[in-house]
Amino acid sequence: MKLIYIVEDHDVIRNGVVQYLSISGYEAVGQRNLEEAKAAFSERVPDLLIQDVMLPDGDGFSFVKELKQQFPRLPVIFLTARTEESDRILGFELGADDYISKPFSPKELVLRIQALFRRLDDADGGKENVSSFRDGDNMMVIDDNEHVLSINSTPIALTAAEWRIVFYLASNSPNLITRAQILEECFDYSFESYERVVDTHIKNIRAKLKPGSWIDTVRGYGYRFSGRKA
Repeated sequence: MKLIYIVEDHDVIRNGVVQYLSISGYEAVGQRNLEEAKAAFSERVPDLLIQDVMLPDGDGFSFVKELKQQFPRLPVIFLTARTEESDRILGFELGADDYISKPFSPKELVLRIQALFRRLDDADGGKENVSSFRDGDNMMVIDDNEHVLSINSTPIALTAAEWRIVFYLASNSPNLITRAQILEECFDYSFESYERVVDTHIKNIRAKLKPGSWIDTVRGYGYRFSGRKA
């Protein structure tokens, strides 16, 4: 049974989500604030964190940023009343896997959680898949079984969403991939307003995949993995 933490200060929302997730077959535990969440993480790391942004004792964005330094592959869904595009972009820049605005449908939340776990489970259950690519003098090795990516033998820490994007681009190299394709294949949704989210992830990925360029932008279309099979 997968463990999910719900950090939300509104009692009705938190208890409702916990109850709905429990009925759906998850072990759901709610925390009212960041202090309780930190205490819970010290005892056990969940399979998924559902994180409110505005809390009485701090900022959910800052909390997730700290968590990602220790648990870079922790799946995170932001659940918040802050609906501005800049907030959504910031959430994804911090490594979130999804961003759900209040008010929301509990059924939709469960469907998105199921989709997220399905992607992660499918990746973990795949056959042995280790690929090597070159970009000039630089060598990238992608181990899809262990979810390990290294450049010149140095491991690169990627979030779950970043990993899916890199693996998808590399698996389809040298084809051009649209933003819509990345959204559909890596995030299970294709809303046009979310296409900037792809650009944000690509920017973060490029900052990590050094040395080498690895990902080309095709203006007016999308992206292409530039590494060549080794």
